[in-house]
Amino acid sequence: MASSLLSTPSQTLAPAPAAARLRAARPAQVLFPRRSRALRVRASVAIEKETPESEPPPTFLREDGQGAGSGSVRERFESMIRRVQGEVCAALEEADGSGARFVEDVWSRPGGGGGISRVLQDGRVFEKAGVNVSVVYGVMPPDAYRAAKGEAGKNGAAEKPGPVPFFAAGISSVLHPKNPFAPTLHFNYRYFETDAPKDAPGAPRSWWFGGGTDLTPSYVIEEDVKHFHSVQKQACDKFDPSFYPKFKKWCDDYFYIKHRNERRGLGGIFFDDLNNYDQEMLLGFATACADSVLPAYLPIIERRKDTPFNEDHKAWQQLRRGRYVEFNLVYDRGTTFGLKTGGRIESILVSLPLTARWEYDHKPEEGTEEWKLLDACMNPKEWL
Repeated sequence: MASSLLSTPSQTLAPAPAAARLRAARPAQVLFPRRSRALRVRASVAIEKETPESEPPPTFLREDGQGAGSGSVRERFESMIRRVQGEVCAALEEADGSGARFVEDVWSRPGGGGGISRVLQDGRVFEKAGVNVSVVYGVMPPDAYRAAKGEAGKNGAAEKPGPVPFFAAGISSVLHPKNPFAPTLHFNYRYFETDAPKDAPGAPRSWWFGGGTDLTPSYVIEEDVKHFHSVQKQACDKFDPSFYPKFKKWCDDYFYIKHRNERRGLGGIFFDDLNNYDQEMLLGFATACADSVLPAYLPIIERRKDTPFNEDHKAWQQLRRGRYVEFNLVYDRGTTFGLKTGGRIESILVSLPLTARWEYDHKPEEGTEEWKLLDACMNPKEWL
């Protein structure tokens, strides 16, 4: 969740303005960077403060030839993520069945861009569900550029000599159900462009797509995991049969909690910095992946949302949510990017569950259902 648009999973920053938006209509907000000004924020670049809006505008794009009516990739990607946000939120409200509705924050920035944050909390089925979209124009300091590209700490990573102008758009979501047998879901799809920095006007413009959908259950129910992975494979196979095995492994490798020697969950697909295929093809691929979220997840929720559970099951779910928090705050590239560029804090942290738990030196007994989950997180499996 998470999420920033520009990197991998996760979300945006800066607390939503108090003026707000308890509008019972839709969900949460994505994770993205913010526009910058010549102020000093962490690495010499600052950001324009967002302005609360009462209604979502038709578009968050600037009128710069790539906005409304241009047919640009930027325009079509924004249209897609806003459509998916609405569809996912409507489906989750129906699945929750409590009458709870998503609270909505809408914000914009004077120089262009903005977002829609939607969150449902303490429903009947969902403890917390966030579905965010963002469109952001800004300037990244070199270290944020490297974080977005996954190059931080690499030799020779500072290829761009100065602050890098960027455009980012994306949708990010994390869904935490109440029932321990109903898995958490995360998905994030984003499109990113950079321009040449001012002190390197000859540098080439670059673009890439990133994203993925992954499942984080507390218990291994093979029927559910296989269904989830089969839907991911179907979406990938429409474009290239090599995508699913490649992006499945990438997902297992990315969501790795190094200090625990285990994965966050049972995987899915993940890709980033993807620009070595035709741009139109990749736009279609990202769209197909985003459209596969509901068919991959809703059947599982319908099967598991009313499964009986006890206090021990709930305590284990809370321990696994602790792992979720650890990964998002320590390793997630989207969170790192958002923190370095001054994104919306509430949107960035919307991926975190309402509740989590840490116990000293907790180890499930070998052979138990809890141990089976931990084993699968430590030793990724081929589910199909």
